[in-house]
Amino acid sequence: MKKKLRFAMAQLDFLVGDVEGNMEKIIDYSLRAKNDLQADLVIFPELALTGYPPEDLLFRQAIYERTEQALKSILQQVKGIDVILGYPEKKGEDRFNAACLIQGGEITATYYKACLPNYSVFDEVRYFTAGDQPLVVNYHGLSLGIIICEDLWHKKPLEKTVAEGANFIISLNASPFDSKKHEARLAMLQGRARESLVPILYLNCVGGQDELVFDGGSLVLSSDGVIHQRGPFYKEQLIPVDITYEPGTHDITISDQPILKLLSQEERIYGALVCGVRDYIEKNNFPSAIVGLSGGIDSALTLAIAVDAIGADRVSGILMPSRYTSEMSNEDALKQAALMNVKTSTIPIEEMFNNFVTTLTAEFQGPPNSVTQQNLQARCRGLILMGISNNCGALVLSTGNKSEISVGYCTLYGDMVGGFSVLKDIPKTLVYQLANYRNKIQPVIPERVITREPSAELAPNQKDQDTLPPYSILDQILELYVEQDESVKTIVAKGFDEGVVKKVVLLVDKSEYKRRQAPPGVRVTRRAFGRDRRYPITSGYHKSLK
Repeated sequence: MKKKLRFAMAQLDFLVGDVEGNMEKIIDYSLRAKNDLQADLVIFPELALTGYPPEDLLFRQAIYERTEQALKSILQQVKGIDVILGYPEKKGEDRFNAACLIQGGEITATYYKACLPNYSVFDEVRYFTAGDQPLVVNYHGLSLGIIICEDLWHKKPLEKTVAEGANFIISLNASPFDSKKHEARLAMLQGRARESLVPILYLNCVGGQDELVFDGGSLVLSSDGVIHQRGPFYKEQLIPVDITYEPGTHDITISDQPILKLLSQEERIYGALVCGVRDYIEKNNFPSAIVGLSGGIDSALTLAIAVDAIGADRVSGILMPSRYTSEMSNEDALKQAALMNVKTSTIPIEEMFNNFVTTLTAEFQGPPNSVTQQNLQARCRGLILMGISNNCGALVLSTGNKSEISVGYCTLYGDMVGGFSVLKDIPKTLVYQLANYRNKIQPVIPERVITREPSAELAPNQKDQDTLPPYSILDQILELYVEQDESVKTIVAKGFDEGVVKKVVLLVDKSEYKRRQAPPGVRVTRRAFGRDRRYPITSGYHKSLK
């Protein structure tokens, strides 16, 4: 005789380290799943109690004491619905990335993550001991196999779980976004479902955590790899999953729900930026944000993202014109601010700049050189922005893009100042694509900002291309060298000029000291500066290219 079960996937945003706050959220959503959805079982993501990734908080004994107390509270307060929950557990000297099944106020089964990722942004070998036993539980005649995130990207954990008799897989995840992740994730899940001939419930978390963004997009697939449900991207939601099954068999049917549309890549990237900025501001309790407006494409896109993240009433724009700032730049910056209802202030830097030049002329026994004067302008602006930030507590959003940060076309303590770098992982060519995408929703970035030739406006008639290769070429070289670790020889073999490639590579390598001092920013590519890419500042690796 066939039976029915309703699971609830709790696709939620948790704050790292806030064990008690996360506990309250878990209790709240458990009761919502029970009362609003009439669910039998509610499922929470990987390490939900601590948030992901807790990093070196896992070295503190107090995190386990607080987790243990939180689990006791959940056992006491959640009644009438079963729970699967991720949390860290310590046994002796070993720490585990764990998931437990709670039934009737008791933990009836526990699983320890078997495959600990130790690449890219992941560092789990540093913290955890790997589990070595699969977990299959008889849940009302359904054989549930419980696994955690990376376990599903490798064949053996799933094979062992299915060999133990599992006919339905529940996977708890904290899977961070990158621009190609969802397609790779879906292809992996479909392959695993078809290989193992079992349905898979894949629950992911959402939200920003420093430079990482978790995109949600939870999935439920049948054993033939067909998608029956997709959770929303960048949105918290309780997602009901209805299952009809014949106990003790593989006769399992997942009720179809309207499949949410898969967002385009531009929509997903823009959504990641908005989510990352919003959560960084909200979770760190900043009252508002400041953007230095230059009239250029980078500050224009940064302003749009900031307003979409926290609202125009919490964002202010600061124009800081110099003798080289064109009237066009001022007009366009003010026009966008007006379109987005953002309050602006204009603070010319001429007097401050002249005072710096006068002060340094005595030290240098002559006026500062051209590069020094350009950097002084940027540092005047940085000083203004940080002064305003210090006075009102607002977060300065820096506006540099990945192309500039890669080659050091940016000024330490100048345009690099700020608490969060919105476009840090966005190449210049993608900046233009995202600006055009945002204007399709509502035209807020003046067309002239997008079509004009980019310039830092720090010297007469200055253009970015005076110093750098065209961005269409530069970004291709950077993708090959920074993101794919290709050699100069290999890049040249792909048709790029050898002199240009060598110049770009040397600029990237000698600018590492700047990037180490840059604020964090949203990770979008598979090789972002920060947790992803760890290169020495002091290095002779490319001496042969000079």
